[in-house]
Amino acid sequence: TDEWRLSCINKEFCVCPSYPPVVVVPKSIDDEALRKVAMFRHGSRFPVLSYYHKKNGMVMMRSSQPLTGTNGRRCKEDEKLINATLRPGKRGYIIDTRSLNVAQQARAKGGGFEQEAHYPQWRRIHKCIERFNILQESLIKLVEACNDQSHNMDRWLSKLEASNWLTHIKEILTAACLAAQCIDREGASVLVHGTEGTDSTLQVTSLAQIILDPRCRTIRGFESLVVREWLQAGHPFQQRCAQSAYSNSKQKLEAPVFLLFLDCVWQILRQFPCSFEFNEQFLIMLFEHAYASQFGTFLGNNENERSKLKLPQKTMSLWSWVNRSEELSKFQNPLFEANSLVIWPSVAPQSLQLWEGVFLRWNRPSKFLDEAHEEMINIIKYNKELQAKVNALRRQLAEMETDDRMQENL
Repeated sequence: TDEWRLSCINKEFCVCPSYPPVVVVPKSIDDEALRKVAMFRHGSRFPVLSYYHKKNGMVMMRSSQPLTGTNGRRCKEDEKLINATLRPGKRGYIIDTRSLNVAQQARAKGGGFEQEAHYPQWRRIHKCIERFNILQESLIKLVEACNDQSHNMDRWLSKLEASNWLTHIKEILTAACLAAQCIDREGASVLVHGTEGTDSTLQVTSLAQIILDPRCRTIRGFESLVVREWLQAGHPFQQRCAQSAYSNSKQKLEAPVFLLFLDCVWQILRQFPCSFEFNEQFLIMLFEHAYASQFGTFLGNNENERSKLKLPQKTMSLWSWVNRSEELSKFQNPLFEANSLVIWPSVAPQSLQLWEGVFLRWNRPSKFLDEAHEEMINIIKYNKELQAKVNALRRQLAEMETDDRMQENL
């Protein structure tokens, strides 16, 4: 589209240390204005393009919170930047992943949110997704419940509920569905942010794309999504994941942010089993490598750190291994049928389940599941062979009928 451009303002990571060197921004906003906007956003994470919806031209942007503070500070360049994404006469939505109370409290520390007086064309919606420390406590409780074999049914259900894990899944999916709904059904552009813009923001933007964009439901498309919305967008994998795999002590910045995202994807995959090219094993593999891997893909907290450590030169990419044909076959979903439509997952409590493949992986025997999976693949393969024979016979019949008509005319 002509309305956007590639900006190299962050070359050598000089403006925002957690952004990649090249970002997509509105064409009408020059680099000098971007520098001013960066000074107005937490961690210099100014609004950048996350997703362009081809169907109607609406976009989703992401950023960190504005630094309005208690004095209601404003930045006209920031207002101009996000207004540049709006069509004439259209309103946009700002999805803040914090509760209104938390967002208001952030003003005392120099943060805050977009004031309605300065952003009149934007409607702000607060969708509370808990901070990373709360999520880590939830994971600890869930793992304890799953590992205790002595529970009776009541105690197991009580502990599962007390972990609040499925509640967090529901909150994240609800926010993602809202973003997708604003773009696809309301025909409005969306800006997503929380505080830093590196955790819940990325959960929402990436899940919204899975809902909206069928390419993100393919193996290569999903890999591209993880690279774009998690690795390049600056999710701190080293702080959130890597240390916990090798340490018995509790790490201060540890949190299952990426695991929750993968769990949400699994929930959607379970509801739409034919719409994804990849299977559950693909998601489990990504979970495992995010925490402990022989590849360099998930090392470091952002592109800046990975560049300084020369990880692309010194380590092998996970994707180069996964995309080999012998490995790729393990992760392909035999039920996959390309679906170009938007998919709308249910977030009703009855629709959400515990991800047994991760949390109860030692409790369920894999042998029978593997045998069932192999049998399913054989049935699908046989069905496709029969379908091919039917199509061939139909073509032969059509050709014979055509020949008969030609002979009659003679």
